[in-house]
Amino acid sequence: MALVVTGIALLLTPLSATPKPKAPAATPELWEMSLDGGRKLSWEHSFNSEVEVRPNRGFWTKLVNVIAGEPEYHSLVRPYSIATDSRGRILVTDPGAAGVHIFDFTQHKYKFIQRTGKDKDSMLTPQCIAVDAQDNIYVTDSDAGVIFVFEPSGKYLHTLGSLKGGEGYFKRPTGIAVDSAAQRIYVSDTLRDQVFILDMQGKVLQTIGKSGDAEGEFNLPTELRLDGPNLMVVDAMNFRVQVFDRSGAFQYAIGKIGDSTGAMFRPKAVSIDSEGDIYVVDALWGVVQVFNRQGQLLYYFGSKGTHAGEFQLPSGLFIDHDDRVLVVDSFNRRVQVFQYVGLKTPPREGLQ
Repeated sequence: MALVVTGIALLLTPLSATPKPKAPAATPELWEMSLDGGRKLSWEHSFNSEVEVRPNRGFWTKLVNVIAGEPEYHSLVRPYSIATDSRGRILVTDPGAAGVHIFDFTQHKYKFIQRTGKDKDSMLTPQCIAVDAQDNIYVTDSDAGVIFVFEPSGKYLHTLGSLKGGEGYFKRPTGIAVDSAAQRIYVSDTLRDQVFILDMQGKVLQTIGKSGDAEGEFNLPTELRLDGPNLMVVDAMNFRVQVFDRSGAFQYAIGKIGDSTGAMFRPKAVSIDSEGDIYVVDALWGVVQVFNRQGQLLYYFGSKGTHAGEFQLPSGLFIDHDDRVLVVDSFNRRVQVFQYVGLKTPPREGLQ
């Protein structure tokens, strides 16, 4: 036993007897916005790797890694879309890695879902993601033309939208939203300029929209988000977000093309906070714009860069029940987490 301990001591002892000065600890980045009416938006942290969700490794684990080498951990490659489930897990699609990352910071667990190289139902380019009331996971695949469905554990269940021979029905499925109560699935087909309403078995019940720029028409629709009785559609190349009721009737739209504040140039994703304000990611400008229901810009945050609160080609956006604002900072290969703190009392008339 003495020999083993001696060997360990030699492994962990520096070759030089002169101790090296410790590098100064990195100063944590701080970012915060004070908003009207006592509201506040604060940057909490960012993450990009399986390592960050794992608990602190013990002495023996570190020793094994010194001897055998660090294991290969999954990291975000080209993340795109994001959602959370009822357990607080964060799910991120990654077309660059051809899979889906599941980060569970509460249980300190991580899982990577992948189906590459399969003879049947191979996942090629996972695009957007949603969960149902049972935390089943729905992923659109823009190249395979289908929707992949997984159990909460990540076990593969089936695909929706497949035709005979395995070909997908959709030209390019992108956005997805699941209405568990009504047993409906909403899917945007970007190349068809339509939104499909499916039952839970994948049967097409109805379509919304057609090519064009009038109310209820689309030009490359992408992300979807359910909001109470409404369905929000990012109408990307019409530079707006259109809002419908769940039967497909047009309600209103926000956004316009231009280079002024409040205009949109490359809208990518949309989400809603607890006060009903609408957040829209603009990939080209590297910002998140926040509007009220009348389409008035309340504020925006972000700029191009790599520090806290800065983005490079942001794509996905999700706001959970605790008003955590999760932004997929795609080119920076990370997710940034912000905390929105709203009013303690209902807003007064005219106060935004």
